[in-house]
Amino acid sequence: MAEKAAEETGLWNEAASQNDLGLQESLFFSENDNSLYFTYSGQSNTLEVRDLTYQVDMASQVPWFEQLAQFKIPWMSHNRQDSSELGIQNLSFKVRSGQMLAIIGSSGCGRASLLDVITGRDHGGRMKSGQVWINGQLSTPQVVRERVAHVRQHDQLLPNLTVRETLAFIAQLRLPRTFSQAQRDKRVEDVIAELRLRQCANTRVGNTYMRGVSGGERRRVSIGVQLLWNPGILILDEPTSGLDSFTAHNLVRTLSRLAKGNRLVLISLHQPRSDIFRLFDLVLLMTSGTTIYLGAAEHMVQYFTAIGHPCPRYSNPADFYVDLTSIDRRSREQEVATRAKARSLAALFLEKVRGSDDFLWKADTREMDVDSCAASPTLSQNVDCPSSTELPGAGQQFTTLIRRQISNDFRDLPTLLIHGAEACLMSLIIGFLYYGHGDTNLSFMDTVALLFMTGALIPFNVILDVVSKCHSERAMLYYELEDGLYTTGPYFFAKILGELPEHCAYVIIYGIPIYWLTNLHPGAESFLLHFLMVWLVVFCCRAMALAAAAMLPTFHMSSFFCNALYNSFYLTGGYMIKLDNLWIAPAWISNISFLRWCFAGLMQIQFNGRLYTMQIGNVTFSIPGDKILSSMDLNSHPLHVIYLIVIGISGGFLFLYYMSLRFIKQKSSQDW
Repeated sequence: MAEKAAEETGLWNEAASQNDLGLQESLFFSENDNSLYFTYSGQSNTLEVRDLTYQVDMASQVPWFEQLAQFKIPWMSHNRQDSSELGIQNLSFKVRSGQMLAIIGSSGCGRASLLDVITGRDHGGRMKSGQVWINGQLSTPQVVRERVAHVRQHDQLLPNLTVRETLAFIAQLRLPRTFSQAQRDKRVEDVIAELRLRQCANTRVGNTYMRGVSGGERRRVSIGVQLLWNPGILILDEPTSGLDSFTAHNLVRTLSRLAKGNRLVLISLHQPRSDIFRLFDLVLLMTSGTTIYLGAAEHMVQYFTAIGHPCPRYSNPADFYVDLTSIDRRSREQEVATRAKARSLAALFLEKVRGSDDFLWKADTREMDVDSCAASPTLSQNVDCPSSTELPGAGQQFTTLIRRQISNDFRDLPTLLIHGAEACLMSLIIGFLYYGHGDTNLSFMDTVALLFMTGALIPFNVILDVVSKCHSERAMLYYELEDGLYTTGPYFFAKILGELPEHCAYVIIYGIPIYWLTNLHPGAESFLLHFLMVWLVVFCCRAMALAAAAMLPTFHMSSFFCNALYNSFYLTGGYMIKLDNLWIAPAWISNISFLRWCFAGLMQIQFNGRLYTMQIGNVTFSIPGDKILSSMDLNSHPLHVIYLIVIGISGGFLFLYYMSLRFIKQKSSQDW
């Protein structure tokens, strides 16, 4: 009877456990559809790291401009021996398709360095020993690009596009050119269904300043951008950062479902909560670059219990064992003691897995089945990329990029209205300042001041807008170029031409009211020449801002450089001081000052070929406008040459912009 009672009690406990599990699933997982819509039907993938030792150059992690601010010489700090430390030591593991490996550990444990090595983005460090193998091939940038998708920690998406549009534009860039439009659309819909984004597919992505999808949905969109080309290996850097626990659980549940779709998923986390920890197939616990545990998540407690560190009841194993292996730096004595404990645990684990082919610790009672991830009966085998994986050419990249940019820019109505109101207000203020003379012409000095202000004031307002916009897109540009979505040339032309509609509207709103309110020289030819000169000088200022934003790594440095350069051009423009009176240094600056050539061009349009009447007391003089301009040294070049000079200066800035895009890594300050 006792045995029967015990058996009934065990069955009851098991049923209660299953009921609790079902209740927890219903509470913490809002998605009732567990079907897989988008699976990887290619060959199984294997990721293997063999005896990896990686050294991090700490000096290279500090930007050169911050080193200069600390009175350090950047190129000398890299030669110091104490600036390097081991980020990873003797790390080995092997993961296969159908598994999700979670890398956990406290800050500084080596998670970021490991992801950098695997994805081939080991900036600021070097491999001292070891190798990374993908599907039996030694890892190279080409192999990584073909097999591995990397989802960064920070979401870099255009805020004014909807979720579906974001994925559709990436599909145009990333899927092979042999794909038809119907196949691209189906792939987008499959990804939306797989990532459970149907309810927000037509909602704007948004950002910190504009309302859009939620943080978890935005993170799913970032995953969808990489998932579109159906990679076999998916690597995510802290995908749950900034998310609440409920959203984080749903996101990791999605990643677990993706792993069941014959993919290899590798994620890095700090300390996942218990219900998230249960979703992992494998766990790699690291501290100070060494492996403390590598094996099945369900066997982690059993392993540490066997070596004398049982997890307290009702505690989260991830929290407890990350705390157990963390380095305590509150005092020198505690740091030495915790480092010694971590080294002993790492040595013990290395001894236990010695001789294992996959470097995994397996429980004695039940070995982990590495191929236990069976396909769901609801799997739909999608058509993968054909053998010909030639990506779209430069022409299609350009058309896609320019459509994407125009769609994103013209959705930002508040910014467009502010820019239009700014141009209109500036135009009306200047126009009404000089309005009311009727048929009486403005005095010579008033006309000169008006023409100089017309060409000098409004371009200055363009600088800050262009620089801030470029730096807001800088990290996204860096990631997309690094992933090979497109090359520099198509982006360059799409950026320049995509902003022309806004540029033209801006100049029209600014230039036309000023010309007619101030009663400048009537006539269609004079007006068109005047408008063209203002259009060119504003475009040249825009090109200067683009070049500065691409050359310099931070918004503050770019805006400072543009302001300094613009002020130099402003002071040497021929209005503040006569050009003949400039000494050699400002004279050279004046030669490349687009404001000087704009001023000269506007003056020639208004004065050349006309008599200008001047009155001194009761005496009236009629002076040819050409002589007035010659006395100001503004008539040294014909008007058509001035246009060519301004176009040449614009071309020089555009060339500098292209070279900066081509050879300078466009990463934002957060990525140093």
